[in-house]
Amino acid sequence: MTEPGMQKGDEFKGKVALVTGAARNIGRAIALSLASGGAKVAVVTRADIDQARGVVQEIKALGSDAEAFTADQGDPAQIRRAVDEVMAKFGRLDILVLNAAIREHAAFEDISYEDWRRVLATDLDSTFVYTQACLPALKKAGDGVIVTFAGVTALLGQKGRPHVAAAKHGIVGLTKALAQDLAEFGIRANCVSPGQIDTSRAPGTERPTRLTEIPLGRKGTPFEIAGVVRTLCGPAGAYMTGQTIHINGGMSNSGV
Repeated sequence: MTEPGMQKGDEFKGKVALVTGAARNIGRAIALSLASGGAKVAVVTRADIDQARGVVQEIKALGSDAEAFTADQGDPAQIRRAVDEVMAKFGRLDILVLNAAIREHAAFEDISYEDWRRVLATDLDSTFVYTQACLPALKKAGDGVIVTFAGVTALLGQKGRPHVAAAKHGIVGLTKALAQDLAEFGIRANCVSPGQIDTSRAPGTERPTRLTEIPLGRKGTPFEIAGVVRTLCGPAGAYMTGQTIHINGGMSNSGV
């Protein structure tokens, strides 16, 4: 059975997508899904360069082009350098998917100001820096697309992750503002907010699985997220901007 979002298409033929956190899990699925639609993909990772190169090979096997790039999301200079390298390689940028994030866990009273700032810099500030660095290319594209990522932590809150919740809420607000600011340039901006997704995570960053919280009774899959992102980036999403799309199996019917 074909994974969601992996149907062969050409809606992104001639277009280039930059996907952060694309070496594994949801980012990998998004990169493969957009490539299935004909996009060339910049596979960006912080440190998993070998895995990123593996995703590049998977994309090339689909008949599209890709290259791996590295950037620490917490370092604006590295972000800008990576964007310059992407432009040097592909010459254009049409789709920006900001999936990468860190999800630290600590009791509120144990979070230092340095810890607080590191999470906000990596998760929220990087969204600002990437978008600003990519804006000239997205304007030139004429129909550029930005997809940011929040999460169920922002929607419901979570014990031990106040910094993550704050950053993700900030991303929701920033995305809504970007949709207003950039509409005149034909650029759309939407936010995807996943629930509990079946991914592999670094030790200490796992969220306890409580299937009783999920009306559908299971975790989602990375490709179920990727399929929605592909829709947002393609012709079917052409009238969608400023929205937050909750993909959480029904964990909450409220929105942010």
